[in-house]
Amino acid sequence: MTTDDHPNLESPEDRAAPDRQRWKALGVIALVQFILVLDITVVNVALPHIQVDLGFSRAGLAWVVDGYVLTAGGLILLGGRLADVLGRKRMFLVGVSLFAVASILSGAAVDPAMLVASRFLQGIGEAIAGPAAFGLIALLFTEPKERAQAIGVFGGVAGLGGTLGPVISGLLIAAGSWRWIFFVNVPIAVIAVVAVARMVHESRAEVNPLDAGQRPDIAGAVLGTAGLSGIVYGFIAAGTHAWGSVSVAVPLAAGAFLLACFVFQERRAPAPLVPAGFLKNRTRVTANITSLFFFSAFFAMFFLLTLYFQEVEHWSAIRTGLAYLPFGVVIGLGIAVSSSLVPKVGVKVLLSAGFVLAAGGVFLLSRITVDGSYWTEAFPGLVVMAFGSGILFATYGVASMHEVSGQDASLAAGVQSTAQQVGGAVGLAVLATLALRHARAAVAHGVVSSVASTDGAALAFRAGAVVALAGGVIVALVRFGGPSDSVITSRASDPSEPSNVGDIEPAQA
Repeated sequence: MTTDDHPNLESPEDRAAPDRQRWKALGVIALVQFILVLDITVVNVALPHIQVDLGFSRAGLAWVVDGYVLTAGGLILLGGRLADVLGRKRMFLVGVSLFAVASILSGAAVDPAMLVASRFLQGIGEAIAGPAAFGLIALLFTEPKERAQAIGVFGGVAGLGGTLGPVISGLLIAAGSWRWIFFVNVPIAVIAVVAVARMVHESRAEVNPLDAGQRPDIAGAVLGTAGLSGIVYGFIAAGTHAWGSVSVAVPLAAGAFLLACFVFQERRAPAPLVPAGFLKNRTRVTANITSLFFFSAFFAMFFLLTLYFQEVEHWSAIRTGLAYLPFGVVIGLGIAVSSSLVPKVGVKVLLSAGFVLAAGGVFLLSRITVDGSYWTEAFPGLVVMAFGSGILFATYGVASMHEVSGQDASLAAGVQSTAQQVGGAVGLAVLATLALRHARAAVAHGVVSSVASTDGAALAFRAGAVVALAGGVIVALVRFGGPSDSVITSRASDPSEPSNVGDIEPAQA
């Protein structure tokens, strides 16, 4: 990285400038990440209202969530690579602007097709802006410990966006309508575009593949996104159709074929979305793989518990949103604890503890019953899950950037975001389908629909707890790479060389 590439970050004048300018930039960029993640969960409380107003089927509602996360997850690797080679600031501004336009279209939707299509467009905006934002943060803070703190704050704010979504959604619906959960993004996006355009200079990878005629692997991104969409569509269709039916078998088979084509494309592409050498770091790879397990349970929990509150307990949108308020408070505590401990104990200990707590919290939620008490059945599970989630959110932000240079800062962010989005989309499709099929079978045998729906959600929660626990087992079994197993070591950053973004040195046992 040269001073010409990023003058405001690397020049002596800038290093002597007050730190508050960088922290202001962090605040603005983190706010954008807040709304990007917020739009994953903010729709959950609004789903019953959207279903009535636009005529969605019960199974089709999952696409309001999955349409966004699938597109973001499938294209975010391409977004990360484009940010590295075309410029992080430029792609951040483009992505945020596209996200704002898509938010307007989502709020103005008149039928299910328009809403799902605009949610796909929102996902494209998130895929472009998200990794660029992470790359900018990594380059704004060059001192290792300060960078770890900034990344922890960034990841923590993103986590708060995911958990406060139901609260904000309930308030907006009570004050106006579900459409405002999308319209509220627009002024924030405008503020962010203006602020970042003024406060942050451009940066890009020092070694640019475009200079060698190697264009980003757009075909791979399209194949990966289409393949995942087919898999998710098949699982969602299985909620209302037999496994052997055309509606289920064809999308699953097509999705599997497209994913196989994606693997083949990545092996032959001159500039693959993820270079082979990038996957050799055990800490990053373990963080990315295990996040699939956590976010599978995380997304499904919000979706199913929200429907339980509103359709079984018949709560209003505002009451449902407020029910998640303790979750938002406790996850903030988990983020603070994790951010302070990660330099001392390392990511392995914190990831293991986070997974155990998350699995325990989801399992506690499986005790819900019809007309059950929030304080004895839902609250304990929400609090335990929230603390574990806070630990995981902040720790993943640091672990995913372990020994990443400025050359691949946005790519690393894209890989981690892909794992999160894909895990959430597939996990939601599978666990929601499990709950729906169980409920339909119970109703067919004469069980009251409210009881059947509750039992289906409880079954999905138990399955989600097993999935989360499996992620913790993987973390415990993997020997993380690096000379030390418990601490983050501080390395001096040389402004003339690509700096390591994550400096976690997990210890040998």
